[in-house]
Amino acid sequence: MTTDLPSPPATTGIAAAATDLSKVYGRGDTRVVALDRVSIAFREGEFTAIMGPSGCGKSTLMHCAAGLDSPTSGSVHVGTTALGGLGDRQLTQLRRDRIGFIFQAFNLLPTLSALENITLPMDIAGRKPDREWLDRVVSMVGLTGRLDHRPAQLSGGQQQRVAVARALASRPAIVFGDEPTGNLDSRAGSEVLGFLRDSVRELGQTVVMVTHDPVAAGYADRVVFLSDGRLVEEMVHPTPDRVLDLMKSLGARSHDG
Repeated sequence: MTTDLPSPPATTGIAAAATDLSKVYGRGDTRVVALDRVSIAFREGEFTAIMGPSGCGKSTLMHCAAGLDSPTSGSVHVGTTALGGLGDRQLTQLRRDRIGFIFQAFNLLPTLSALENITLPMDIAGRKPDREWLDRVVSMVGLTGRLDHRPAQLSGGQQQRVAVARALASRPAIVFGDEPTGNLDSRAGSEVLGFLRDSVRELGQTVVMVTHDPVAAGYADRVVFLSDGRLVEEMVHPTPDRVLDLMKSLGARSHDG
């Protein structure tokens, strides 16, 4: 029996989508509804930020959309592949081949060089990187002269650049970032956000980022807002000021309610 995934479609216009997604933890008195029938699509070549108050379900939404967690009900597709129908090995293969991840912790192996960290997922998969693409990604994130350095020889901002390059190097269908600038100072954070923005604009990448920072959200094409596990607002062409104003009004609404 083969565990190979269906071939990715040439293009559907949608990199990933969640439909009627719910996630419930616990039972009885300890029951918590983290996601409450959320439906959302992430379009190809678009940078989406997910925002909302602490505990609103934004990381849960990202983890379910990325195949890192299973929803209680509803469905998730990456391209035209339904995640609910995949076994563990197929899910692992999908995450490895079609999804890039950038976390708040850089998750680099200290004994490997920057280049070895970037190509590690492909090395594990037994695939050779596309050299031209790899050079383009490395150049875009400004690491050309640092590829032989180990993480301890790099600043925090440079380490996160390595993590960004690693996420982009395999040309994934979609890149998920969970507070990717949370451990960086504002200058390094804006550099990393600029690279993600460039990857969308110049490389046609699809990026979905969870953030609590209005400045970070200002780099996105659109921002979706969650509250109590539900999608409550969406903003296109965001600016930090507009995002902050909307967050304040949503906070006031939730207090009034």
